[in-house]
Amino acid sequence: MAGPLTGVTVLDLSRILSGPYASQLLADMGAAVIKIERPGGSGDEMRAYGPPFLKDQQNNDTTESAFYMSANRNKQAICVDISTGRGQEIIRGLATKSDVFLENFKVGDLRRYGLDYASIAEINPRVIYCSITGFGQTGPFASQPGQDLMIQALSGVMSLTGEDGGHPLRVGMAYGDVMAGMTAAYAIIGALYHRDARGGVGQWIDISILDSTVTSLSHRAMAYLQSGDQPERLGNRTAAAFPAQDFDCADGKIILQASQDEHFRRFCSAIGRESWAEDKRYQRRRDRFRNRREIVGTIQEILLTKTMQEWLTIFGEAKVMCAPINDLQHAFDHPQVKHRQLVVEVPHQLAGTARILRNPVRMSATPLDQYAAPPLMGEHTDRILSERLGMEAEAIEDLRRAGVVA
Repeated sequence: MAGPLTGVTVLDLSRILSGPYASQLLADMGAAVIKIERPGGSGDEMRAYGPPFLKDQQNNDTTESAFYMSANRNKQAICVDISTGRGQEIIRGLATKSDVFLENFKVGDLRRYGLDYASIAEINPRVIYCSITGFGQTGPFASQPGQDLMIQALSGVMSLTGEDGGHPLRVGMAYGDVMAGMTAAYAIIGALYHRDARGGVGQWIDISILDSTVTSLSHRAMAYLQSGDQPERLGNRTAAAFPAQDFDCADGKIILQASQDEHFRRFCSAIGRESWAEDKRYQRRRDRFRNRREIVGTIQEILLTKTMQEWLTIFGEAKVMCAPINDLQHAFDHPQVKHRQLVVEVPHQLAGTARILRNPVRMSATPLDQYAAPPLMGEHTDRILSERLGMEAEAIEDLRRAGVVA
């Protein structure tokens, strides 16, 4: 069944994570994504960003890193040297037939190749041209390079992450890059709707990793803007809510969330402290949070009397939110994760098969249920040039001999 973006073509000159993550989301929805990489070397730098690497059928490392595999499913790949005139003509030719042009080069970098927004819009006024950079197209830092680690530091994310009194910590994955990729995909879909459903025009979308990360701070940012106070690092606790944190059991830790008033009443009953639910100090969420230190020690003592599984069973029956702190093995083994089929197995030229993540979106009329492995370098070069630009095999081979394509 066709996806919701079937018929949309995305020309993707991005690499590393933020751009490829955005185009992957569009590809999942049925868009035809053409991934452009440099001939020679490893192409997209993230192909070589390992270990770990995908294993072949003899259990040897392939050229495909887990990092690359995470952001490039459902795409077609072609290698084009955009520093050459003939390579630039190929990109322009593909751009005239594309709905979206996606790039994450430095500000102004594509102008020297005639592939900037103004140049592409001149040959395709309907194009949705999306640029992702560390700091955006304007401002005092616009020309500076910016990647996830430094953006997490600059944005304030690290100031909120870690234990109270401990060192600031980065989120344990490329949080800023993923946020920027999601923001870019959301913006592109909005621009396509404006153009196609509302009679609008093509436009240039300016996505900043810093912007995306700062605005993702959401309620923690609003707490600061309203109070002027720097929010403290909470570790596994939740701001303005109690109980909502980790506790030790007899054989390990669990996360417990019973901060809503009705949830707290059920929690009190489950641990044999019904009187707390009637105590004015704990009846309302805000009062309970202010007076949390009076009972947190007692809660911890009670939870130490049983194992994790015993408490998970008790709280499950009481409909109190509670979970073990899983590592990835246990997370992917969880029955709900398995039921939702968040991991899919797809054919792969080098590995035979490869396990990849699926898109989390569930749509009844246009299900996102078609998955292809991230492509090898230049896997679809001949197909793209012949089908989209009408090139004959001899002309493609001439370009290959000249190093323009691979």
